[in-house]
Amino acid sequence: MIRHCLTLDLIDDETLIEAYKEYHRSVWPEIKESITSAGINEMEIYLFNTRLFMIMEVDNSFSFEAKAQADLENDKVQDWEKLMWSYQKALPGAKPGEKWLLMEKIFKL
Repeated sequence: MIRHCLTLDLIDDETLIEAYKEYHRSVWPEIKESITSAGINEMEIYLFNTRLFMIMEVDNSFSFEAKAQADLENDKVQDWEKLMWSYQKALPGAKPGEKWLLMEKIFKL
């Protein structure tokens, strides 16, 4: 399996952050299906203050490009992404519309 780590910020508003956490306690079934059907076997999201950290364990069939294309073609995913963007905030240096950014692994023990 391959591991990818990504990061993103949330808008600095405690009410919005709590709402974001609540959505992730009961992610829509169609979103879970879009994740697993893309070859993502495990996904965890961690939060510190306003910083999100995602760990994805993917199989060899996974590609970021294919997942992005499938998401564009899925109305329910587009609804979810639009909703989540109302809580999320692009990181400094992100391109317009860019959300989750891939992190560089710099150490392993």
